[in-house]
Amino acid sequence: QLQLVESGGGLVQPGQSLRLTCAASGRAFSSYSMGWFRQAPGKEREFVAAINWNGGSTDYVDSVKGRFTISRDNINNILYLQMTSLKPEDTAVYYCARSSASFSLDPDNFESWGQGTQVTVSS
Repeated sequence: QLQLVESGGGLVQPGQSLRLTCAASGRAFSSYSMGWFRQAPGKEREFVAAINWNGGSTDYVDSVKGRFTISRDNINNILYLQMTSLKPEDTAVYYCARSSASFSLDPDNFESWGQGTQVTVSS
């Protein structure tokens, strides 16, 4: 059974960078698309980024394009989100998730979730 554990969140100032890590256990990590979502206080969970099974395709929500980079290490079962030029509106709990698909990056296909890591961007 797949388990996902996020880490790397914290408190940073606007303009700084942060790298989130999702460690996965289970037999199917390398076979499926993976993604990052976030949820700010009082708001619904929002799609942030996705990557297909071999890293050949990625997708990002418009608000993070050019600032965030999603990547994966299928040997060690790790998903990353490199965040640069952070803004206060990036403040949220960030979750990693596994898709039911191997190639599709459709946010509706994500089914398995981690517990989240808090990112706070404030001066």
